[in-house]
Amino acid sequence: MLSVSNLSVQFGKRVLFDEVNVNFTQGNCYGIIGANGAGKSTFLKILSGKQDATSGHVHLEPGKRMSVLEQDHYAYDSYPVLETVLMGNKPLFAVKKEMDELYANYSDENADRIGELQVQFEEMNGWNADSDAAALLSNLGISEDLHYTLMSDLDGKQKVRVLLAQALFGNPDVLIMDEPTNDLDFETITWLENFLANYDNTVIVVSHDRHFLDAVCTNIVDIDFGKLNLYSGNYTFWYESSQLAARQRAQQNKKAEEKAKELNEFIQRFSANVAKSKQATSRKKMLEKLKVEDIKPSSRRYPAIIFEREREAGDQILNVEGLSASIDGETLFSGVDINLAKGDKVAIISKDSRATSAFYEIINNNLQPDSGKFQWGITTTQAYLPADNSAFFDNDDTLVDWLRQYAKTEEEREEVFVRGFLGKMLFSGEEALKTGRVLSGGEKVRCMLSRMMMIRGNVLMLDEPTNHLDLESITAFNNSLKKFPGTIMLTSHDHEFTQTIANRIIELTPNGTIDRYLSFDDYMSDASIKEQRAKMYEKA
Repeated sequence: MLSVSNLSVQFGKRVLFDEVNVNFTQGNCYGIIGANGAGKSTFLKILSGKQDATSGHVHLEPGKRMSVLEQDHYAYDSYPVLETVLMGNKPLFAVKKEMDELYANYSDENADRIGELQVQFEEMNGWNADSDAAALLSNLGISEDLHYTLMSDLDGKQKVRVLLAQALFGNPDVLIMDEPTNDLDFETITWLENFLANYDNTVIVVSHDRHFLDAVCTNIVDIDFGKLNLYSGNYTFWYESSQLAARQRAQQNKKAEEKAKELNEFIQRFSANVAKSKQATSRKKMLEKLKVEDIKPSSRRYPAIIFEREREAGDQILNVEGLSASIDGETLFSGVDINLAKGDKVAIISKDSRATSAFYEIINNNLQPDSGKFQWGITTTQAYLPADNSAFFDNDDTLVDWLRQYAKTEEEREEVFVRGFLGKMLFSGEEALKTGRVLSGGEKVRCMLSRMMMIRGNVLMLDEPTNHLDLESITAFNNSLKKFPGTIMLTSHDHEFTQTIANRIIELTPNGTIDRYLSFDDYMSDASIKEQRAKMYEKA
């Protein structure tokens, strides 16, 4: 279907890819993973022809059509929404456009050409194109009243959904997507997961969403050491197998039969866990042939994220009574009554992200509510990671000086201590002397996590904490929170993050709250809660 031969990419003296050879076949979904800067997005651009390689070739089977999720959210601002989706199938759209132009200037001379185009249009299932595009838009949360408005009239999140519909439209033979779940809500991501899990053609995707990669991927392509290593299985299989390989290679004296037994147990555990049922048989055969030598330990580094409490909190954590908030007369949430118990791991959710952010800002005394009050327990110490951390880095302090201000003891203020702390968070050597203004989004979040660890709070508040982080940091962060014995309040679009941490769900709506001691998956799948949620978001 799509093949890459002897591909090399070099920028100056830096070699990004070296003699890469890989085949992408029909019926499989390939998740491209790799550390930040490994070249994931560059690889997708080369596959789609938007960037040239230094050497080598990309070959798409003749007659096959490739579709790419558009990253420029302003490219179609002058076009109506429905037409933007139709443009995703370029051959069909070209036929439709020519046919419309000829109809507008109909004459006996162009009648034959119109007839030829009608035959082509019929063969492309063109007469159903508008209804198919409309169905895609509706499934992705774009209501029918928006289908004929201009793209320029949509907000950023709506544009993302239209461009996703454009990429999916017309059943492309090869579908390439870079971070397709960004700005999508849980329901839309679930729809996309189901769509791709049943997709019969080739999908190549880059994503930091582990649940998404597990749900849709039949293969993982790991970019490491300038090479592409192809593995059968989803992300969790790749991650655990690479960890197994690292452990086994660290235990050089371990007997071969013990290593083989460990590997066989691992393979049996994953044989039944496949992303697509139709792939089960072939996947199992591949796993049975797997040898430990085939699995390579990753070169990736994981930050040492460890949350410790200065003291254990008492039974009284947080009490909220009648809290309400609005923006420009629009109610974000109202009548919020919450009593947090010791050890609660609470996912604060809402269909409107402004509601959850406003809630965190209020209980951190950064924003005044419209009504209501809250009170923290006297034994609590709060550590907060806001969704917008820009105010923390509006200075020229080095990271050493920046982090030092959150130290609690003289020992922690020593440069050697702070540098050691930053080194564990992957800021080593000269990187510790960077200033906040030059940091990337992911680096800023790692700094904010360092700050939280220095505070040693017994209550953690996390508003979209995985934004900008790579898979390695997300994994380390997730594992740390699962072990944290204190109280956690979190809001995240990362499904795996929320599902594996939260034991209680509190949903903020304009008409009150829904509060359940359930896992995230159980909450979202409960039929009675679905009905209640629909009513809670109804406008008065």
